[in-house]
Amino acid sequence: MLREDIKTAQISAMKGGDKPRTAALRLILAKIKDRDIELRTASSQPDDDTLVTEVLQKMAKQRKESIELFEQGGRQDRADEEKAELAVIEEFLPSQMDEAATRAAIEEVKAAVGAESIKDMGKVMAELKARHGAVLDMGLASSLVKASFG
Repeated sequence: MLREDIKTAQISAMKGGDKPRTAALRLILAKIKDRDIELRTASSQPDDDTLVTEVLQKMAKQRKESIELFEQGGRQDRADEEKAELAVIEEFLPSQMDEAATRAAIEEVKAAVGAESIKDMGKVMAELKARHGAVLDMGLASSLVKASFG
């Protein structure tokens, strides 16, 4: 399980004295715990690995945006810190589909849902997320879906 892998990595980082890695892993575990708390009142609970993957994807997206902003603002030191956190987060994420695989998945889903125009984009995106959510960059998928109708 992903959650156990992260806890194990945290313990080994603590024992190894790797403070930046330990801090990043603690942050990941705190975000997972926050998500657990949010879902206490939810009617349905997602699979644990799915939950952890969603948290990691959100954290990775935030780090990428922060890196871009820090670099634009001339704060390379902060951008480097964010890159280090992103590297730790990405260790636990499943590998993402490349552009060619994403295009193939889009065409497959478009055929399955009978999508014919941009009006069907919502259906296509929902089905893509349901089928490939953990391994799909939804930002890339969104732009590719738009382009495929255009």
